[in-house]
Amino acid sequence: MRTLSAEVERWPLKQAFVISRGAKTEAAVVVAEIADGPRRGRGEAVPYARYGETIEGVVAQIETVRGRIVAGADRAELQGLLPPGAARNALDCALWDLEAKRAGVRAWTLAGRARLDPVKTCFTISLGPPEAMAQAARENARRPILKLKIGERDDLAAVAAVRAAAPKTRLIVDANEALTFDELRRLAPELAALDVMLIEQPLRAGEDAALEGYLSPVPLCADESLHTRAELAACARRYASVNIKLDKAGGLTEALALAAEASALGLGLMIGCMVATSLAMAPAMILAQGAQVADLDGPLLLTRDREPGLAITGSLIEPPSPDLWG
Repeated sequence: MRTLSAEVERWPLKQAFVISRGAKTEAAVVVAEIADGPRRGRGEAVPYARYGETIEGVVAQIETVRGRIVAGADRAELQGLLPPGAARNALDCALWDLEAKRAGVRAWTLAGRARLDPVKTCFTISLGPPEAMAQAARENARRPILKLKIGERDDLAAVAAVRAAAPKTRLIVDANEALTFDELRRLAPELAALDVMLIEQPLRAGEDAALEGYLSPVPLCADESLHTRAELAACARRYASVNIKLDKAGGLTEALALAAEASALGLGLMIGCMVATSLAMAPAMILAQGAQVADLDGPLLLTRDREPGLAITGSLIEPPSPDLWG
């Protein structure tokens, strides 16, 4: 018979991670492990307060389906047992890992991919004074893409300072819902002049209908507005691309279906993450194959990563080893 455990882990960050909603100094994650004889599958998830989640709540959600999981529930059954979110993500990714180990193949083979290629990730620069953001950009100017958190009055000065510090790097700005529509319309032409390639989630989710019909000079990307396929039609009317995260979708199973439907609608794909360890990034590597943007820099923000972790050289992430996941 299977066994199931859910453990809380806390991983300190190199420095405070600051966005428009607040700051954090550690990554608090929930790791689910499903064991079946000598084989075990693991999945890592990050409860997110913006979506009403807590560490305790996610662990409690996992406990509500313990009986079904140990009795043999598979990934398809899990989709109906829990709603999208961190709890389902931890269990779904653990089931993928376990299934791959039982079959003696890699998880990407189960997902229909012949191989898994390395991907280049964005690197995130936290919200802060323009001079601090410029210094961080200067230290990371050789990375292919920098993602800047914005949401303060001097946003334009910060982006201009970063552009001067990293003139050859592609830039994404992420407002995390902090702008009004008028602020977006004012900032977007200026950001275009600074060669910003993408603006992520400018308006608050649920209040972004104003974007329908708006021709932004910088393409817009949905993040908080998109969790699963249920929100996809609305996002397709408002955004040029979507940020798919396993914790929002509730696991790799839904995320793969979401990515396929988004691509069919002509939307660009960003594959994102919460701040977490390599165990959370590993299944997202399958999603990131062929995506326009991979934003899987969580381990780079930690004081230390789990062992074994993903091999990351600069911004290039290698496929996970079987000892890590999948």
